[in-house]
Amino acid sequence: MTEPAFLTTTRASYDAFADEYAAHFQDELAAKPIDRAVLAGFAELVTAEGGGPVADVGCGTGRVTEHLHALGVDVFGIDLSPGMLAEARRHYPDLRFEEGSMLDLDLPDGGLGGLLAWYSTIHVPDEQLPQVFAEFYRVLAPGGHLLLGFQAGEEVVRRTDAWGRDIELDFIRRRPEQMAELLVTAGLTMKARTVREIDEESAFPEPTPQAFLLARKPR
Repeated sequence: MTEPAFLTTTRASYDAFADEYAAHFQDELAAKPIDRAVLAGFAELVTAEGGGPVADVGCGTGRVTEHLHALGVDVFGIDLSPGMLAEARRHYPDLRFEEGSMLDLDLPDGGLGGLLAWYSTIHVPDEQLPQVFAEFYRVLAPGGHLLLGFQAGEEVVRRTDAWGRDIELDFIRRRPEQMAELLVTAGLTMKARTVREIDEESAFPEPTPQAFLLARKPR
């Protein structure tokens, strides 16, 4: 079966700049205390429900996977890009990283205590999001938690260059209420919504608000 075009272009784009991406963003979380607080809350909730396992879907170079691991979470990473996974395995050889697509996760029904999608749904077209969230619901155990991170807004930004490499990536910004509605439609229960406002003064400036949604699969 032919895969959706966005998967092909997303994979190729991240493969093209995986090494530059890994070097640039390696210490990003150290400069973002609010992001760390959101991840810490997610880790604590997952631990309280039994501890996992947790899938970091769209894990990229594995830096957030490793952060959750350091918080005591039984976590592994899944990503579309072999190039990004190679960086993850190089930097964090003791963690597990697998190649896969969030449209069709190679995971059993109800097997996860938690699922993190940290800026990994931002390239998924609107029409594919219900399928993605249905997959997230399927693989979560009853009581399992889901955390999403994404840019808030209503526009699509296309990038064709990164670190001097030719790429083709659409960054789709979405309203938190839109994403929350889709999660509820998929069967999840909303637990928290956080928006970090524009921050142009940090070491990693953000020109748009950043949204974090926490949801839970009912028991």
